Amino acid sequence: MPTLFDPLTVGDLELRNRVAMAPLTRSRAEEDGVPTDLHVEYYAQRAGAGLVVTEGVFPAFTNRAFVGQPGIVSDEQQAGWKRVADAVHQHGGTIVMQIMHAGHVTHPGLTRGAQPEAPGATKPHNGQIRTYDGKQDAVEARALTGEDLARVKDEFVTAARRAVDAGMDGVELHNANGYLLHEFLSPVTNQRTDEYGGSPEARAKFGIELVRAVAAEIGAGRTALRISPEHNIQGVPETDRADVLTTYGALIEGIKDLGLAYLSVLYADIDGDLVAELRNRFGGAFFLNSGFGVTTGRAEAEHVVEDGVADAVVVGRALIANPDLVTRWRDGLPENEPNPKTFYTPGPRGYTDYPFATEPAEVASV
Repeated sequence: MPTLFDPLTVGDLELRNRVAMAPLTRSRAEEDGVPTDLHVEYYAQRAGAGLVVTEGVFPAFTNRAFVGQPGIVSDEQQAGWKRVADAVHQHGGTIVMQIMHAGHVTHPGLTRGAQPEAPGATKPHNGQIRTYDGKQDAVEARALTGEDLARVKDEFVTAARRAVDAGMDGVELHNANGYLLHEFLSPVTNQRTDEYGGSPEARAKFGIELVRAVAAEIGAGRTALRISPEHNIQGVPETDRADVLTTYGALIEGIKDLGLAYLSVLYADIDGDLVAELRNRFGGAFFLNSGFGVTTGRAEAEHVVEDGVADAVVVGRALIANPDLVTRWRDGLPENEPNPKTFYTPGPRGYTDYPFATEPAEVASV
């Protein structure tokens, strides 16, 4: 079996090791959504990971999910991401952009006044959402029309084209964690009566169409998908295992012929039947991480790759605190501890100031 430190080819991407950086919300952009010098430095510092996946990036201001989220809508945002991609490549890394639509997990105070949009009239919870105007009560989303669905697909396709034109090596489509594409899969959040709702196959239809449209635009070998079945957060429950297997089976069946770069799965029980079933059904490069809010350690990462559970391990918090994590794991060096108090706060503290084990080469601001 391969080790964590062996190279891996996934679609059109050549990875120098099998540690992938998770798409991590860090909330460092201004309201304009343009990546800054901080983003350039942060991602370049972590170029030693086999694959760097950006934080979720919005394809339209009307579907921004959180304060500080960067976008890929404008020429200015695209130019900012080009600086990020160039810096990562300068350090020998490979980077893809995660593209996400908030679905019902947003608020007009984030979307420049637009009402949240979702498969149906739902909302993530009855609490409050942090907006640019402070904390506000969550609001109900409006149901997407057929014309809206066509627009959303176009927004993803255009965003993917902008990402690749900015120098990204590919894109990862966010079909997880309670956001729009995930909302289509759950029978609780998707109670549509048109061709995109009802049966598991119908609930998977929009996601399949969107993935295929993006792959047609930039190439399947540059396109990947992220899923989190049974994650049960942000108002998107999936509690019927039989329905989950049928729904995700339909989703995978609808895209497996494309030859996507990889399928990335977030699931707590990495050794369980569901993960094994998803991997078997997909048949292509398979990425895995176990936790949402927990730290993946070296022992678990080695188990994932060296025992053949997945082709690569996706790591979040350990890479927040250790920009040189792969070097530390390879050489058996001690690790920095992540500070959750600075995960979402502005500025460099807890973002670009975690120390390297040894002094790194200077990270250029490209």
